[in-house]
Amino acid sequence: MSSPNNGALGPVGLVAHSGKPQAAELLRLLAGELRACDADVFLETDSARLIAEPGGMSVAELGQRCTMLLVLGGDGTILKVVHELGEHLCPIFGINLGSLGFLTCVSSANFRQAIDAICTGNYALSRRALLEVTLEREGVVAARRIGLNEAVVSRGAFSRLIKLDAWIDSVNLTQYNADGLIIATPTGSTAYSLSAGGPVIAPDAGVFVVTPVCPHVLTNRSLVVGDRSEIVVRPVHGQSDVVLTVDGHQPVQVREGDAIRIRKSTLELSLAVLPELSFCEVLREKLKWSGSAV
Repeated sequence: MSSPNNGALGPVGLVAHSGKPQAAELLRLLAGELRACDADVFLETDSARLIAEPGGMSVAELGQRCTMLLVLGGDGTILKVVHELGEHLCPIFGINLGSLGFLTCVSSANFRQAIDAICTGNYALSRRALLEVTLEREGVVAARRIGLNEAVVSRGAFSRLIKLDAWIDSVNLTQYNADGLIIATPTGSTAYSLSAGGPVIAPDAGVFVVTPVCPHVLTNRSLVVGDRSEIVVRPVHGQSDVVLTVDGHQPVQVREGDAIRIRKSTLELSLAVLPELSFCEVLREKLKWSGSAV
């Protein structure tokens, strides 16, 4: 669901993917233009170093201090920032320096549109559901992660199928014999789940999608469930070399007897979107949908 912002221009944090060639120049322009709008501007440590500005702070510190983060990069950069923010989530306005950019608001070529939108408050906030993923081992929580896109249970270094039992709300669903299993949010439906054959889901649909990766049983297909459901995944007895990753970060080894519990987090992320650009228009642009020419 999208909602208009409150119109107040508070402190703005800048975070850039320092490996992108145009990042430094764009970072300087944005910092200067935002300060010209009387905004207090703070930079992440590596971003400050990139343009030789003094100071700089961690992403988590920016999250506590700023009312918005302006992130220069692609979807991977935004996912990294979300994980570094932890519980200090603040709205994110993404400027795309990558190739696809489902999570970004505008392209780098339209950076002045971003400045105008932020300085005038002409943007909306799209509230995105997050996953809370816990790995339980012998009755104790061994790991906890928050994810924007997906949780993936997959094989490790060995090229072989793994067997996973899955439950939805304490009811056994099936045993997957596959390369892995993806549990994605609507936001993540356009990421790994999509490449594995899953459906595209609108951001405000209020669901999760469970998508097997290369399933051995052809009738195993993506399943869409309500986001109030709790999904539990366990490796079948005798399985080893199973790995859990959330948004591609911090892989965790899954042992026999472990339970992976996935539910909707009480936290949510607000992504800035231009009010005149609908989700259908984003899909048409990003996925190059042009329709039939016959």
